[in-house]
Amino acid sequence: MAADLSQVVKAYDVRGVVPDQWDEPLAELFGAAFAQVTAADAIVIGHDMRPSSPGLSRAFARGAAVRGVDVTEIGLCSTDQLYYASGALNLPGAMFTASHNPAQYNGIKMCRSGAAPVGQDSGLAEIRELVESWLDGDGAPATADATPGKITQRDTLEDYAAHLRGLVDLTAIRPLKVVVDAGNGMGGHTVPTVFAGLPLDLVPMYFELDGTFPNHEANPLDPKNIVDLQRRVREEGADLGIAFDGDADRCFVVDENGDPVSPSAITALVASRELAKHGGKGTVIHNLITSWSVPEVVRENGGTPIRTRVGHSFIKAEMATTGAIFGGEHSAHYYFADFWNADTGMLAALHVLAALGGQQGPLSQLVATYDRYAGSGEINSTVDDQAGRLAAIKEAYEGREGVTLDQLDGLTVTAEDWWFNVRASNTEPLLRLNAEAKDEATMAKVRDEALAIIRV
Repeated sequence: MAADLSQVVKAYDVRGVVPDQWDEPLAELFGAAFAQVTAADAIVIGHDMRPSSPGLSRAFARGAAVRGVDVTEIGLCSTDQLYYASGALNLPGAMFTASHNPAQYNGIKMCRSGAAPVGQDSGLAEIRELVESWLDGDGAPATADATPGKITQRDTLEDYAAHLRGLVDLTAIRPLKVVVDAGNGMGGHTVPTVFAGLPLDLVPMYFELDGTFPNHEANPLDPKNIVDLQRRVREEGADLGIAFDGDADRCFVVDENGDPVSPSAITALVASRELAKHGGKGTVIHNLITSWSVPEVVRENGGTPIRTRVGHSFIKAEMATTGAIFGGEHSAHYYFADFWNADTGMLAALHVLAALGGQQGPLSQLVATYDRYAGSGEINSTVDDQAGRLAAIKEAYEGREGVTLDQLDGLTVTAEDWWFNVRASNTEPLLRLNAEAKDEATMAKVRDEALAIIRV
């Protein structure tokens, strides 16, 4: 096929429509390029439940094997299960998934040994260049004199579950009723094994693996996709609800009333627990649009907060550089030093269960400690001139008394009792606004003033 790799090789992964934008022959070339760039003797590969995933992952395996690389296929898995395999086996890995994207999409999330990320600045650009050169020529050459690698299968689900349960003490929790919405994604595969033996009354929703997503999109950050979970939690009188995205590397939590718990509150809660585990010392990473409550809670618990740009490559890089024990994002990605600095929603979920089950109050009361401000959530606006609108906002707020500006990622405007950030999308003509204040009325005023400039 004639492929435009600029459309499928993104900042952090490969992602596109199958077979229109990429297909199995192209996946085979990506496998060969991955083998060459990582210079690995062996790699590990996993895939999600999308109809195209088994064929794409097997093609990738063939491409790597032709280069003399041994391939361990772990089959159906969540993305964090692939990271577990990469870390535990100390092998570069490739996960075939398009996360929460619609059924016609698929992608590859790649990592080096120990689950270290592969992004544009850490190998992905080289992989793309190799594939493009082969597309212009006669395809990927076999490595000279290389004996083809062996492709073998291995089941890592039980080991992955045992590893996670070993990182959180769940032995003394009270019985809890929990509704889990897997969204027909990989949570339906991992949750039964991870939760096995715990004192949980599990109410499963949409655990059937189905990459066509017949019930709702597997993106729990979109409010419409957790409506079923919220209703079921109330109907069941459950203690909480948990929703996973398509590849189950993110989790989203609702309390006993069915009300969403912000990922910032979960970040603060887990940070406090990880700091306690490390004797009240350690660095915690948070991106610049998590709530003010996150660095406050980190400091209150003896830790050092570090603010980063949005994006997992920045979080993981900062964790590696600083030796951080934990990191969290507004998008419900949670990163753990004990999990090779990789993100795992399942481990965050276990922390929530341990925290809730370790005391007698309801979840709403528990998370109120960590949810201290009024936030707007992320608001997207379509604009013709992203740079021009950002410049207009800068001009409007620059020089105001008591207001500071920084451009770590987009533009952040901060005052004593409010802040907002505006960032440009890398892939769409959008500006993304997040605002927060000490009360709802102030937040609404700040939000509306910023939107008036963005949407002029």
